[in-house]
Amino acid sequence: MPSPTSISTDKLSRLIGLPKCPQLIDVRTEEDFAADPRLLPGAIRRDWQRAAEWGRSVNSDVVVYCQQGLKLSEGAAAWLRHYGGSASNLEGGFEAWVTAGQPAVPTSKMPIRDLQGRTIWVTRSRPKVDRIACPWLVRRFVDPSAVFLFVAPSEVKMVAERFGAVPFDIEGTFWSHRGSKCTFDTMVEEFNLGTPHLSQLAAIVRAADTANLNDAAEASGLLAVSLGLSRMFSNDLEQLESGMVVYDALYRWCRDATDETHNWPTNRARPQ
Repeated sequence: MPSPTSISTDKLSRLIGLPKCPQLIDVRTEEDFAADPRLLPGAIRRDWQRAAEWGRSVNSDVVVYCQQGLKLSEGAAAWLRHYGGSASNLEGGFEAWVTAGQPAVPTSKMPIRDLQGRTIWVTRSRPKVDRIACPWLVRRFVDPSAVFLFVAPSEVKMVAERFGAVPFDIEGTFWSHRGSKCTFDTMVEEFNLGTPHLSQLAAIVRAADTANLNDAAEASGLLAVSLGLSRMFSNDLEQLESGMVVYDALYRWCRDATDETHNWPTNRARPQ
């Protein structure tokens, strides 16, 4: 019988990618992590031996996992609950997650975090499609605390160099378009996030971002909303926050609602 303080792989997979996903904390030993240096989407690493210390600063819903979901994650989650937090242990741990075929993000592709534990990204100002979709993907599946800087196009690479940021969606950088695919595609591939739902979303983003609107029926709508948001907001960060809601909705549609239809039934009697 599952423990009331545990969560199953299936249930957690339904929460990842959503705005209210719990914080994920990896407490595997260094040996286990070195054997497979990947993380659950959005997870951070913490030393299980110091759970009594860092547990004081965790103030959100948390899911903790170790290699097999046993003593290390159980103990760390218990410390978090001791400090008044809401913490669960992932049943079966990292092994159960990967055995179930769930995505895991390779840490080799993740940027170095700053002193506050955040990844820092920089791109061109006045975003439209790709430069909103990519931050959404990073915050929902890679680093919820990620910071995004929007600067003049000519200064992106120098700002990246001087401020320790990772440039994206700019020509000649790693995180950019590749052939017919856009930067969102690159991130989905490199971060090993090619689930059916994200792959479907990637096709919509690609069609909207590359002016191939016939490639996905939803692309015209996404482009229209994206251009509308860019006219509504002169502040790129405010536009990003509003755009996050758009991609949250599109992701939920890809995941849960593609078979649902809508019409306008009425109660008027049919003519005799």
